[in-house]
Amino acid sequence: MTDFFAPCPRGLESVLHSDLDAMGAQKVRTTEGGVHFSGDWQLCYRVNLESRVASRVLWRVKETWYRTEQDIYKAVFDLQWQHWFNVSHTIRVNTTAIRCALKSLEFITLLVKDAVCDRFREHCDERPSVDTLDPDVRIHVFIEDEKLMLYLDTSGDALFKRGIRQHTNIAPIRENLAAGILRLSGWKPGTPLLDPMCGSGTFLIEAVQMALNIQPGIARSFAFEKLLNFDKAAWQAMKDAAIAAQLPPKPLEIYGSDMYGDAMKTAWRNLHEAGLSECVELNQANILEISAPRDHGIMVANLPYGERMGELDELAELYPKLGDALKKKFGGWTAYLFTADKAILKLMRLSPSKRTPLFNGAIECRLLEYKIVSGSNRPNR
Repeated sequence: MTDFFAPCPRGLESVLHSDLDAMGAQKVRTTEGGVHFSGDWQLCYRVNLESRVASRVLWRVKETWYRTEQDIYKAVFDLQWQHWFNVSHTIRVNTTAIRCALKSLEFITLLVKDAVCDRFREHCDERPSVDTLDPDVRIHVFIEDEKLMLYLDTSGDALFKRGIRQHTNIAPIRENLAAGILRLSGWKPGTPLLDPMCGSGTFLIEAVQMALNIQPGIARSFAFEKLLNFDKAAWQAMKDAAIAAQLPPKPLEIYGSDMYGDAMKTAWRNLHEAGLSECVELNQANILEISAPRDHGIMVANLPYGERMGELDELAELYPKLGDALKKKFGGWTAYLFTADKAILKLMRLSPSKRTPLFNGAIECRLLEYKIVSGSNRPNR
């Protein structure tokens, strides 16, 4: 059994916990901002390949207590780094701390880097180079009070970088947050889905991948492929099975619109380059003017933060009109609106049936659920 930690957007820990349980992970334990779990290396490969919500998969290589900087140096130096990756691989050290009594996190980062390099120098009279932009191996240091935890990153680039969405507009939502919102909405393939503010198409692409059983990591590479314990045959078999399980692209009841032509072009380009453009119906339209494409379904929308639709006073004018449009045209639908603007709660003139706190990076947001009944400002109880 190997111990791992999968960070995720705050608010989605329960979704990730459920996914890891379904994959057969052991000792699954949720904490703020992620989930601890144990399993074999094939499970690590699978979580990297299949998790739509995790941000990374980190392998815990050390957990201990410390008092001084020298304690940290010794804990890092004592690890057999040369058994995990080659001296020819470039490295980067990331340090995060909560309630750390030591003065400088930058100094701790340098200390850990020196300890790793000194271990290699003692073993083979060479040291790995540092690459802060595109390293082969990322070492993560977490300090909480007097506890030190060291991790090797098995993912490389963050897992929300699917290798699919190549073009973005202003303030795009991250893919794993979009996937988590779809999960929280209860949307299932076959249910009509509409994103009326689709931007670069993140919700749409995530939904199509779910519907066609396309694993989110199938189009990219991972850091575990560079580790010395990498099982190439097992990984290739896992990828082959995932590709064989994919469904061919076909028209789906997934709809996207945006009032801006540039956004529509970007969404279409992303879908087209992924070979998925036939799966989604796109239309340029104002959210206040569109009609429901079906008599029931789920709407998801990442509401503007001010950049796309103007300043806050314009948003204040939008919200009551949006509430009226939903009541008039989307009876039988459930809308999930993602926003950081608390003013919407008063100005929409609709009562949300559920409010789920979520974080978009460091920004505290809410996912508001509205069950729409035609001509009513009351949710369907």
